[in-house]
Amino acid sequence: MPRVIETATQHRAELGDLVEALETGRFDARDEDCFASFGDRLKALANNRDFLADLIVAELQQRCRDQSAQNVYGPQVVILHQARDFFIRANFWPSEGDRLLQENGPEAFFYHVPHDHNFSFLTAGYMGPGYWSDYYEYDYDSFAGAIGDEADLRFVERSRLEQGKIMLYRAHRDVHAQLPADELSVSLNIMERAPHLSFRDQYRFDAESKTVAAHLTRSAVEPLLALCAQLGGDDGRDLVESYAAHHPSDRIQFSAITALASAQISLEDRLAVFERGAREPNPFIARMAARQCAAIEAGRSWIQRSVH
Repeated sequence: MPRVIETATQHRAELGDLVEALETGRFDARDEDCFASFGDRLKALANNRDFLADLIVAELQQRCRDQSAQNVYGPQVVILHQARDFFIRANFWPSEGDRLLQENGPEAFFYHVPHDHNFSFLTAGYMGPGYWSDYYEYDYDSFAGAIGDEADLRFVERSRLEQGKIMLYRAHRDVHAQLPADELSVSLNIMERAPHLSFRDQYRFDAESKTVAAHLTRSAVEPLLALCAQLGGDDGRDLVESYAAHHPSDRIQFSAITALASAQISLEDRLAVFERGAREPNPFIARMAARQCAAIEAGRSWIQRSVH
């Protein structure tokens, strides 16, 4: 489960104090101990009971101008600061009795979705009793990460992010299924930020079967590959084939293979692209391609009826 950072600091800090500490303190999200060392600083900000309300009032007074420009997460999240290597945010966690949850459903708040993270982040309980989580761990290096792969999830405990509690979620190690808070709650996060994160996989798991259920990471590259294969002519297909053969991300490679398959006119040609992928030595690509081959064969009669 996430690493609990023990801190009893009573110091009350401003948002600017935390930003300055991160920018001048040689912050490195890839170094677990370095990241954990900022737990006192985040706790000091969490001790400030006024800063978030003041910021929200100021944001509303300017018609949410900054949030509209910076926030890609939606209304559950308030972006507090963005820098090159990190950003700071506040998250809101409604309870089952809150109208917000009742009207939008638990999916809107990522409740009941076992998942890991492809980034590390430090979090603090700021307001309310905190959201609950079923916590698991797994060994990222022990499996290829294809959908359906066994992940050997190990259940650790159910606990909540109480006010003042500081935890470090470690990339590709800690898994949790978040559950609604007993009352509306707020958490503060220091988030890792880096250009390569969109190429690192984040997984949704099936906790009962202990398997990978879906890939959650998305990048702008993947839809462009599909368009390039369909509309880019010979040069476009050559480029997509280059991605399929050489991109350092297995997921992007397979997205390129899928794009090439989707550009084929006949079912047999589409199947042939995935069959070649299923013979690749890369286990992720081979398993994902074999899964597509099986799906095509299972739906062959329906596909052929639809075409004719």
